Amino acid sequence: MLGSSLGPEAKPKIYVVRLGGDDPKLSTALKLVRLGYAKRIHVREIPLNSIVLNPLSQDILKPSDSALIKRHGIVVLDTSWNSGLEDLRDLASKHRYEQRVLPVLKAGNPVNYGILTKLSSAEAVAAALYITGFKEYSLEILSKFKWGPTFYELNKEYLERYSSARSVKELIKIQNEILRSMGIYP
Repeated sequence: MLGSSLGPEAKPKIYVVRLGGDDPKLSTALKLVRLGYAKRIHVREIPLNSIVLNPLSQDILKPSDSALIKRHGIVVLDTSWNSGLEDLRDLASKHRYEQRVLPVLKAGNPVNYGILTKLSSAEAVAAALYITGFKEYSLEILSKFKWGPTFYELNKEYLERYSSARSVKELIKIQNEILRSMGIYP
């Protein structure tokens, strides 16, 4: 199923804000730019009402965010988990942006394999697209990475459950059930 494609009208815009901190050659976000899936922009160019993926946000991404993503796009903040947290904190404090945190998922990339919430930029974009109803586009993006099918297989059940949530309350309930099933009590 990975690699199926959609018409251009169905594909939301993806933006990359490079905050730095890691090797640009290994950046999955910059690979999305090189492949033509995303456009690199400066933080001051973030489109109004776009969804900014920030793991430090207080608001969880929900399926109904699809309308904003379809109209205004999705923004991934490309930085290192080891050195970029201060940049993410600074951005999280700014209320100008529609920022969202992803519900809990397992990384499929070789650097953080199996670690909860420590996703690569490409995994975060793909997960956000999947949850908000752009499932085929999500799978197309994942197909561009050797570990993409692994990420999907690790999270397929979770992604399906999250994408079917009708409210934030229901989404958080699903996330808590998933955490409990992993032996982590929220």
